[in-house]
Amino acid sequence: MTDSNTQVADRIVDTDWRTMTTGARIRHLEVEGYVILPGVLAADELRALREQLASISTHGTGYTDKKQVHNDIQWTGGAITELIAHPPTIAFLRTLFGCDPLMMTYDYSRSEPGCPPIVLHADGQPWGTKIFGPEQSCPKLVRVLYYLQDLTPQRAPFRVVPRSHLSFHNDANPYLRYRQHPEQVMVTASAGDVCLINQNVFHGNYANETDEAREMLGIAYRPTWAGPCDEVDPWPADQLERVSPQVRALLGDRNTRIWNYDGADMPTDLKDEAAGINPSRWSAD
Repeated sequence: MTDSNTQVADRIVDTDWRTMTTGARIRHLEVEGYVILPGVLAADELRALREQLASISTHGTGYTDKKQVHNDIQWTGGAITELIAHPPTIAFLRTLFGCDPLMMTYDYSRSEPGCPPIVLHADGQPWGTKIFGPEQSCPKLVRVLYYLQDLTPQRAPFRVVPRSHLSFHNDANPYLRYRQHPEQVMVTASAGDVCLINQNVFHGNYANETDEAREMLGIAYRPTWAGPCDEVDPWPADQLERVSPQVRALLGDRNTRIWNYDGADMPTDLKDEAAGINPSRWSAD
């Protein structure tokens, strides 16, 4: 292992994502903490997104102006807004969640040439933070990262500590951050691939050592039951009226929770089956 700026020293993941079954993809996401869905965006979809993003206003982050961001990009319209309901991704999330996903956040980021490594962190904090607010405090949440350019070893590839979200150790406190980790791995991808991550897996980016930017659109979804720790603002009604029915269906009440605080020890409506917790779900086609 070398320092965080010498990124080619880390193991590059060589998984053949294209041959995975749906069950294998769910297993990889649930166990390793991330999975790549290859080729989700076609060439014309990539072109439309890049063209629209070319005129989007951005600002630097608190740690570098080499990373440009635009938060809450969901109301931009066009290809950007329609991406919320992108059929292949939503189909996978429906299988994963067993229900229609609820969108919580949607952001754009661009790693400019010279962008330094992004520290290892978790996106989900159970009691909220100033950075993320309560929107990403949900007990179950998946961030969907759409890559608009190739991620090579030198062009801000994804980095992750696999299975770190499974640990009970104090080192897995999702409020912690790390400069690097001896068991982190590098994940490369092609333009149009999408990376799904568990909100508690420790992840980040390597540096962008090329002379070209790397763009990403990140959308956070959750199952219906898994509401946030505190109230979040409702989606503006006037904005909801302007989006397509497919997108509107995923922009439900972000405060929705399904729980039963006064539940009995022996409810009268107990079931004998629950396919969503079958160990065999990892074998599904």
